[in-house]
Amino acid sequence: MTATARARISWLTLFWVAALPVHLAHAQAALNSGDAIVEKRETKAWLSRIQEAASKRSYQGTVVVSSGGAVASSRITHYCEGRDQFERIDSLDGQTRHVVRHNEQVHTVWPQRRIAMVEQRDQLSSFPGLLQAGGDRVPDFYELRSAGQERVAGREANVLTLRPKDAHRYGYRLWADKATGLLLRTEVLGDRGNVLESAAFSDVVIGVHPSIDTLLQPIRKLDGFRVLQPAAVATRLENEGWSLSPKVPGFQMVSCVKRPADGPLRAQSSPGGGQEPQLVQAVYSDGITYVTVFIEPYSVERHPRAMNTAIGATQTLMHRQADAWVTLMGDVPAPTLRLFAEALERRK
Repeated sequence: MTATARARISWLTLFWVAALPVHLAHAQAALNSGDAIVEKRETKAWLSRIQEAASKRSYQGTVVVSSGGAVASSRITHYCEGRDQFERIDSLDGQTRHVVRHNEQVHTVWPQRRIAMVEQRDQLSSFPGLLQAGGDRVPDFYELRSAGQERVAGREANVLTLRPKDAHRYGYRLWADKATGLLLRTEVLGDRGNVLESAAFSDVVIGVHPSIDTLLQPIRKLDGFRVLQPAAVATRLENEGWSLSPKVPGFQMVSCVKRPADGPLRAQSSPGGGQEPQLVQAVYSDGITYVTVFIEPYSVERHPRAMNTAIGATQTLMHRQADAWVTLMGDVPAPTLRLFAEALERRK
């Protein structure tokens, strides 16, 4: 559940972790400075260039992620061949994991556990892209400012700041490659300019031509692996007995699916038949960030108590509602997530 909800990852180089006090002061100054305001009609053009570079450019690099005091790194290779997109992400810390994508088909492989999962995923927002949930609304809720140029991973980058026009969302600071538009670094900023989550390429090469066989190597030989193919069926909240009309301006539903509640990586339940409980997952976006709502049957063993947590920019709210257990997650301020929780209603 957590991996799906957090389709969009955030980044930070080790250098910036070490220099965090100076960096926080820099971010605060950026929010208060007289950076040049980008005209509304130009905002979508800037952000669309970033998204186009992420989907149509070939690149390879090391990404370092910082969130909630934890730092992790991955190696990412993205290759375009005509209309086909290939991507491979290899974790460099902790348990070995390979994520291999060919267009909408995604394989996640855990070699040590001898498990592979195959899914069909719509592309939402994932580094280093933006606007995959519709960017036309972005200028209504964010103000884009140009903040000059800096170097990231040895490349010249245009620095942009997305300032929210209300308190329902966070601000963002973006470093887009000057030559190609590829997003090299991004930060999520709190209301005081503090960095909540941050990320960057520590090294990157744009215009690579990797071997397709090398990209797909982790999924070529899965003999002896347990291959899981969780079924996700498109649905509507109303069809599942729920309704949610967000009280937060700008957020619209971008997907709603139903799938097994236990998840494919949990231990198999003891045999005995019966229909497997289903989990409903609805995703809302304002064009930049996301809120995901999970609804599953309540179980006293699995859901002992309500919980409200924050890790980096991601807020999580869990509670019982009627005969269901509801989990809300999103890179939004806590009051925004509570507005979503208050808007969710059980239909008679």
